[in-house]
Amino acid sequence: MAKPTFRAQAFEVQVPASSANLGPGFDCFGLALGMHDRYIAQVIEGQTLDLDVAGEGADTVRRDDKNLLIKAMYKGFDFMGGKPRGLSVRALNVIPHGRGLGSSASAIVGGLVLARALVLSGNDRMIDDELLNIASEMEGHPDNVAAALFGGATIAWQEDHHGSNVARAVSITVDPRIKVVAFIPTQSVATSKARKLLPESIPHSDAVANSTRSALLVHALSQRPDLLFVSTEDFLHQKYRQEAMPKSFALVTKLRAAGVAAFISGAGPTVLVFHSGDASEIAELHRAAGDNFAVQELAVSATGASVISA
Repeated sequence: MAKPTFRAQAFEVQVPASSANLGPGFDCFGLALGMHDRYIAQVIEGQTLDLDVAGEGADTVRRDDKNLLIKAMYKGFDFMGGKPRGLSVRALNVIPHGRGLGSSASAIVGGLVLARALVLSGNDRMIDDELLNIASEMEGHPDNVAAALFGGATIAWQEDHHGSNVARAVSITVDPRIKVVAFIPTQSVATSKARKLLPESIPHSDAVANSTRSALLVHALSQRPDLLFVSTEDFLHQKYRQEAMPKSFALVTKLRAAGVAAFISGAGPTVLVFHSGDASEIAELHRAAGDNFAVQELAVSATGASVISA
């Protein structure tokens, strides 16, 4: 591939937060949420990287080429034929880090989409399917990155293609009656730690129950919000992670006992609730949180990562 030509102007990308699993859909279901990180980048003269970060994680994330956003940009540039000499990048992070709301997916997708925007004919050099696959390789699984890229609800999977895993995704229409409430704790849980708690095998009966709930969840999300409670019941991963997030698990148990469609968002510890109720139901949900969680009402983000000229 010929070396790319870089655009002179700055571009801004906004990328939604995302929730994975949605209960039973482990490593395949994703949902884009109305909370966005924003990234601005411009190619500059000189062999330098000028990176500034504000907002969530500003005191802890790296400000060099090991920063996840920058790593994703460089991956994208390499795929399209080569990197520019210099970059100026600004990140405004809103998505909480380590809470199961897709902050790493946002950075990865944002970096790849930014890189594509900065390259002349970038959309031809790296189409969405290729971008999704690179993002999935960086993230380790495609659920969050698919939702962050495409918006709405997605089902993502990997399939063998000549000996390599290739990420794929399809979108699900979300019934407009469905609303989302997030219960966000102050403490974080590393995804790698949460994954280590999962068993190597589960009972056959649990596998069957989980398969039925996952299939039903597609129908519930698109047409039947009244089925969200039963379809978000998980048999595959949440109970095994209880020790890493006891307060979150206790809240899920409490809410589900009251008939609320609650589940752990991604690897946690944020708890997400689907509902289609009125203001009084939302007030009840706020009261259920107690002092351990910040409660935030979120829209489903119908659009994924989007580019505008800065």
